[in-house]
Amino acid sequence: MKESDIVRAILKYLKTVPHCYAWKEHGGMYGTSGIPDIIACIDGRFYGFEVKNEVGKPTALQEATIHKIQSAGGTALVVRSVDEVKHIIGN
Repeated sequence: MKESDIVRAILKYLKTVPHCYAWKEHGGMYGTSGIPDIIACIDGRFYGFEVKNEVGKPTALQEATIHKIQSAGGTALVVRSVDEVKHIIGN
């Protein structure tokens, strides 16, 4: 499955979660490199989801960004499916 398909499926699911605001972070020259693909605030908690397919691996910059988010008290992880996101947010 392509990462873009997984991102779409996760965003579709997050739209059904109460008290959730989520968006796809688009890279490019005006964005910040290494930011997770999906940013979400659910019930006041910050989440960053770096989406990879079954063989994808995060870059060193993505891993460093995930660590910085975690160090600041947020939740940031590499995910590969909607089911992983459901498990992480507790639904």
